Amino acid sequence: MQVKNARDEPTDLPDGAEVELVVIDDERTSAERAELHASLDRATEDSDAGRSMDAGDYLKQYRARRENRSAR
Repeated sequence: MQVKNARDEPTDLPDGAEVELVVIDDERTSAERAELHASLDRATEDSDAGRSMDAGDYLKQYRARRENRSAR
């Protein structure tokens, strides 16, 4: 990850500095973590196979489906 213009806390790191992120409080069980990793693996496989779409387009479709469900 690179630091770019946005920071949660003041720091002396310059833009472009490389930092390592560490999860301090992960409340997932081993089974939940394995399920998450399997899902990420499937997503990577889908992307590599060309089965992907623009995130903005996906969010538009998702919001439209949500609005249709709440209008019922």
